[in-house]
Amino acid sequence: MDEQELIRRVQQGDEQAFAQIMALYKDRIVNYLYGFSGDYQKAVELAQETFIRVFFKANKYKPIAPLSSWIYTIASNLAKTECRRSRRMATVSLEDIPNSYSSGTYYEDPADPGLVRNLREALEALHPRYRVPVVLKDMEGFSQEEIAKIIRRPVGTVKARISRGREQLRLKLEKARNDEAPVAGKKEVSEHGRA
Repeated sequence: MDEQELIRRVQQGDEQAFAQIMALYKDRIVNYLYGFSGDYQKAVELAQETFIRVFFKANKYKPIAPLSSWIYTIASNLAKTECRRSRRMATVSLEDIPNSYSSGTYYEDPADPGLVRNLREALEALHPRYRVPVVLKDMEGFSQEEIAKIIRRPVGTVKARISRGREQLRLKLEKARNDEAPVAGKKEVSEHGRA
Protein backbone atom coordinates (compact mmCIF):
# COMPACT_ATOMS: atom_id res chain seq x y z
CA MET A 1 0.00 0.00 0.00
CA ASP A 2 1.43 3.41 -0.92
CA GLU A 3 1.96 6.23 1.59
CA GLN A 4 -0.84 8.40 0.21
CA GLU A 5 -3.32 5.58 0.76
CA LEU A 6 -1.94 5.01 4.27
CA ILE A 7 -2.33 8.65 5.29
CA ARG A 8 -5.82 8.75 3.75
CA ARG A 9 -6.73 5.79 5.96
CA VAL A 10 -5.16 7.49 9.01
CA GLN A 11 -7.33 10.54 8.26
CA GLN A 12 -10.30 8.18 8.59
CA GLY A 13 -9.04 6.97 11.99
CA ASP A 14 -7.36 3.72 10.88
CA GLU A 15 -4.83 2.91 13.62
CA GLN A 16 -3.28 0.02 11.66
CA ALA A 17 -2.41 2.39 8.81
CA PHE A 18 -0.86 4.73 11.37
CA ALA A 19 1.20 1.81 12.77
CA GLN A 20 2.48 1.13 9.24
CA ILE A 21 3.51 4.77 8.81
CA MET A 22 5.29 4.64 12.16
CA ALA A 23 7.09 1.44 11.16
CA LEU A 24 8.24 3.13 7.94
CA TYR A 25 9.53 6.31 9.55
CA LYS A 26 10.23 5.70 13.25
CA ASP A 27 13.93 4.82 12.97
CA ARG A 28 14.63 7.50 10.37
CA ILE A 29 12.97 10.20 12.47
CA VAL A 30 14.76 9.14 15.66
CA ASN A 31 18.11 9.13 13.80
CA TYR A 32 17.37 12.54 12.30
CA LEU A 33 16.44 14.00 15.68
CA TYR A 34 19.48 12.39 17.30
CA GLY A 35 21.69 14.01 14.66
CA PHE A 36 19.97 17.28 15.46
CA SER A 37 20.02 17.10 19.26
CA GLY A 38 22.91 14.78 20.09
CA ASP A 39 20.77 13.33 22.89
CA TYR A 40 19.26 9.93 22.11
CA GLN A 41 16.64 10.06 24.86
CA LYS A 42 15.53 13.51 23.75
CA ALA A 43 15.42 12.26 20.13
CA VAL A 44 13.11 9.40 21.14
CA GLU A 45 10.85 11.79 23.06
CA LEU A 46 10.67 14.21 20.12
CA ALA A 47 9.99 11.34 17.71
CA GLN A 48 7.09 10.21 19.90
CA GLU A 49 5.70 13.72 19.89
CA THR A 50 6.17 13.86 16.11
CA PHE A 51 4.05 10.75 15.59
CA ILE A 52 1.41 11.93 18.05
CA ARG A 53 1.07 15.04 15.90
CA VAL A 54 1.05 12.99 12.70
CA PHE A 55 -1.90 11.01 14.04
CA PHE A 56 -3.90 13.89 15.47
CA LYS A 57 -3.15 16.34 12.66
CA ALA A 58 -3.47 13.88 9.78
CA ASN A 59 -6.41 15.85 8.41
CA LYS A 60 -4.09 18.84 7.87
CA TYR A 61 -1.87 16.87 5.51
CA LYS A 62 -2.24 17.89 1.86
CA PRO A 63 -0.94 15.48 -0.78
CA ILE A 64 0.98 18.22 -2.65
CA ALA A 65 4.23 17.10 -1.02
CA PRO A 66 5.54 13.65 -0.12
CA LEU A 67 4.39 12.32 3.24
CA SER A 68 8.04 12.13 4.33
CA SER A 69 8.43 15.91 3.85
CA TRP A 70 5.40 16.56 6.06
CA ILE A 71 6.65 14.22 8.80
CA TYR A 72 10.17 15.70 8.71
CA THR A 73 8.67 19.20 8.86
CA ILE A 74 6.84 18.29 12.06
CA ALA A 75 10.02 16.75 13.52
CA SER A 76 12.13 19.77 12.51
CA ASN A 77 9.71 22.22 14.07
CA LEU A 78 9.62 20.25 17.31
CA ALA A 79 13.43 20.04 17.37
CA LYS A 80 13.82 23.79 16.80
CA THR A 81 11.29 24.55 19.53
CA GLU A 82 13.11 22.21 21.92
CA CYS A 83 16.42 23.85 21.05
CA ARG A 84 15.02 27.31 21.86
CA ARG A 85 13.44 26.03 25.08
CA SER A 86 16.64 24.36 26.27
CA ARG A 87 18.65 27.52 25.58
CA ARG A 88 16.22 29.55 27.68
CA MET A 89 16.15 27.06 30.54
CA ALA A 90 19.90 26.30 30.58
CA THR A 91 19.70 24.02 33.58
CA VAL A 92 21.84 21.00 34.27
CA SER A 93 20.72 17.94 36.16
CA LEU A 94 23.08 16.77 38.88
CA GLU A 95 23.02 13.30 37.31
CA ASP A 96 24.43 14.81 34.09
CA ILE A 97 27.51 16.22 35.82
CA PRO A 98 30.40 13.77 35.55
CA ASN A 99 31.65 12.63 38.93
CA SER A 100 35.40 12.24 38.76
CA TYR A 101 35.44 10.96 42.34
CA SER A 102 33.31 7.91 41.71
CA SER A 103 34.70 4.48 42.47
CA GLY A 104 34.43 3.45 38.83
CA THR A 105 36.91 4.43 36.19
CA TYR A 106 36.19 6.58 33.19
CA TYR A 107 36.69 5.01 29.82
CA GLU A 108 36.23 6.13 26.26
CA ASP A 109 33.48 4.22 24.48
CA PRO A 110 35.30 2.17 21.82
CA ALA A 111 32.25 2.44 19.56
CA ASP A 112 32.60 6.23 19.63
CA PRO A 113 36.04 7.06 18.23
CA GLY A 114 37.34 10.62 18.28
CA LEU A 115 36.16 11.52 14.79
CA VAL A 116 32.56 10.50 15.53
CA ARG A 117 32.64 12.33 18.86
CA ASN A 118 34.13 15.42 17.22
CA LEU A 119 31.54 15.32 14.44
CA ARG A 120 28.70 15.02 16.97
CA GLU A 121 30.07 17.93 19.00
CA ALA A 122 30.55 20.03 15.86
CA LEU A 123 26.98 19.31 14.75
CA GLU A 124 25.63 20.22 18.18
CA ALA A 125 27.56 23.50 18.06
CA LEU A 126 26.01 24.50 14.71
CA HIS A 127 23.14 26.94 14.83
CA PRO A 128 19.86 25.13 13.97
CA ARG A 129 19.49 27.22 10.81
CA TYR A 130 22.54 25.37 9.45
CA ARG A 131 22.24 22.09 11.35
CA VAL A 132 18.78 21.21 10.04
CA PRO A 133 19.63 21.51 6.30
CA VAL A 134 23.02 19.79 6.72
CA VAL A 135 21.53 16.84 8.62
CA LEU A 136 18.63 16.54 6.17
CA LYS A 137 21.00 16.64 3.18
CA ASP A 138 24.07 14.74 4.32
CA MET A 139 22.62 12.29 6.83
CA GLU A 140 19.04 11.79 5.63
CA GLY A 141 19.68 12.13 1.89
CA PHE A 142 16.98 14.67 1.02
CA SER A 143 17.36 16.80 -2.10
CA GLN A 144 17.71 20.56 -1.73
CA GLU A 145 14.21 20.99 -3.16
CA GLU A 146 12.75 18.61 -0.56
CA ILE A 147 14.62 20.41 2.22
CA ALA A 148 13.24 23.74 0.96
CA LYS A 149 9.72 22.35 1.38
CA ILE A 150 10.48 20.93 4.82
CA ILE A 151 11.97 24.12 6.26
CA ARG A 152 9.82 26.44 4.14
CA ARG A 153 12.69 28.42 2.65
CA PRO A 154 13.72 29.08 -0.96
CA VAL A 155 16.08 26.56 -2.58
CA GLY A 156 18.79 29.25 -2.79
CA THR A 157 18.61 29.78 0.96
CA VAL A 158 18.84 26.02 1.52
CA LYS A 159 21.93 25.79 -0.74
CA ALA A 160 23.59 28.67 1.11
CA ARG A 161 22.81 27.21 4.54
CA ILE A 162 24.12 23.78 3.55
CA SER A 163 27.30 25.36 2.21
CA ARG A 164 27.83 27.53 5.30
CA GLY A 165 26.98 24.68 7.64
CA ARG A 166 29.44 22.34 5.93
CA GLU A 167 32.13 25.02 6.07
CA GLN A 168 31.53 25.60 9.79
CA LEU A 169 31.68 21.83 10.36
CA ARG A 170 34.92 21.58 8.39
CA LEU A 171 36.52 24.36 10.44
CA LYS A 172 35.35 22.85 13.74
CA LEU A 173 36.63 19.39 12.77
CA GLU A 174 40.00 20.80 11.64
CA LYS A 175 40.31 22.65 14.93
CA ALA A 176 39.44 19.49 16.88
CA ARG A 177 41.96 17.47 14.87
CA ASN A 178 44.67 20.06 15.49
CA ASP A 179 43.83 20.21 19.20
CA GLU A 180 44.19 16.42 19.49
CA ALA A 181 47.32 16.08 17.33
CA PRO A 182 50.59 15.67 19.25
CA VAL A 183 52.81 18.72 19.18
CA ALA A 184 55.58 18.26 16.59
CA GLY A 185 59.10 18.20 17.93
CA LYS A 186 58.08 17.18 21.46
CA LYS A 187 59.34 13.83 22.62
CA GLU A 188 57.57 11.82 25.25
CA VAL A 189 59.49 11.61 28.46
CA SER A 190 59.61 8.26 30.20
CA GLU A 191 59.25 7.75 33.95
CA HIS A 192 63.02 7.95 34.31
CA GLY A 193 63.32 11.37 32.65
CA ARG A 194 64.75 10.09 29.34
CA ALA A 195 63.26 10.77 25.95
